[in-house]
Amino acid sequence: MDALSIVEDEVRELVRRRGLDPGKQPVLIRSLIDDVLRDYDERALLGAVPSIGPLDEARRQVYDNVAGFGPLQPLLDDPTVEELWINSPHQIFCARGGQSELTHIRLESAEVAALVERMLKSSGRRLDLSQPFVDCQLPDGSRLHVVIPDITHEHWAVNIRKFIARANKLEDLVELGSLSEDAAAFLGWSIGAGLNVVVTGPTQAGKTTMLNCLASSIGSRERIITIEEIFELNLALRDVVSMQTRLPNLEGTGEITMRRLVKEALRMRPDRIIVGEVREAESLDMLIALNSGIAGLCTLHANSARDAITKICTLPLLAGPNITSDFTVRTVAACIDLVVHCTRDPNGKRYVQEILSVRGRVEDGQFETSTLFDYTDGELSQAPGADWSHDKFALAGINVAQLLMERS
Repeated sequence: MDALSIVEDEVRELVRRRGLDPGKQPVLIRSLIDDVLRDYDERALLGAVPSIGPLDEARRQVYDNVAGFGPLQPLLDDPTVEELWINSPHQIFCARGGQSELTHIRLESAEVAALVERMLKSSGRRLDLSQPFVDCQLPDGSRLHVVIPDITHEHWAVNIRKFIARANKLEDLVELGSLSEDAAAFLGWSIGAGLNVVVTGPTQAGKTTMLNCLASSIGSRERIITIEEIFELNLALRDVVSMQTRLPNLEGTGEITMRRLVKEALRMRPDRIIVGEVREAESLDMLIALNSGIAGLCTLHANSARDAITKICTLPLLAGPNITSDFTVRTVAACIDLVVHCTRDPNGKRYVQEILSVRGRVEDGQFETSTLFDYTDGELSQAPGADWSHDKFALAGINVAQLLMERS
């Protein structure tokens, strides 16, 4: 047994004897590791045990193995790493700046299972043959998704998406080059006037970050209810209630779905509801809520702003055979005001590609829309012929065309 393993075993035994929780008592664990290392180093000087090498490196490795997530912890601590995933114990990848790379980390199958078990410990969620998928939040806010055999072919598939908040306000997105100043100002006015906004784009295009930044423009006196599968939003607002879904228990009962949460949110006096991601039939309940006069925001996977409109008209049909396409089309036209489409280029840069206005009129199933901002020649700029008028702007006393003209 090498020196590091000896120290680690001593620390684990002391943690067990003293009843410490590594996840909740990091200061005590670090102090304990320092004591054990100091004692071990003294024994090593006498030749009783092998030398452990640089103490700082040993201290970090022991802490990562005891209180962290072992060899993965350096990647989780690295602010440049956005995501990491395990395809097999010998294939561990990470993403930096939108670009994936194969890491040097190699694990054993038992180590992968042990790490996942440790990650799930604080979430209360389970993973077994009857429930081969799991989606939960790690203590640092990262999102964990795991799939096990025989759903996967041979190895456990583990994905950890870190939530790196590089932007908290629309102005931050301007500084990052993801949004133009005029578009940021327009979106701020839109949120202030209570327009309903759908943020769309592919995976890892920055939809959740955009949703957080849009929410920063919500008035301080508004009551916000957020609905998510896993807590990801981090709103710096005064009056916020956050809710997330729940999986069924071992008996197959106790499940709380997105649909249920949207319905519950309506009983909580919301001024605005935010649905983290619309995937299925909960889109119907969200549209009904928006049609009752409550302002809302949500995200949606789509290839373009216009594809998003088609998709959000189709998803409510999953709620049951009594929901008709004519109903959903007219409801979407009445409820959705703006679509903000985000994208990511091959180099990993994230930016807003288009801001589309839904005008509220439908003829032969076709929506009347107006492109307000479009990404051309490397810049998000005002689209020719953009129609800035909207009833909600008029009620709020906001003349967008005039304000944009004054900015130029």
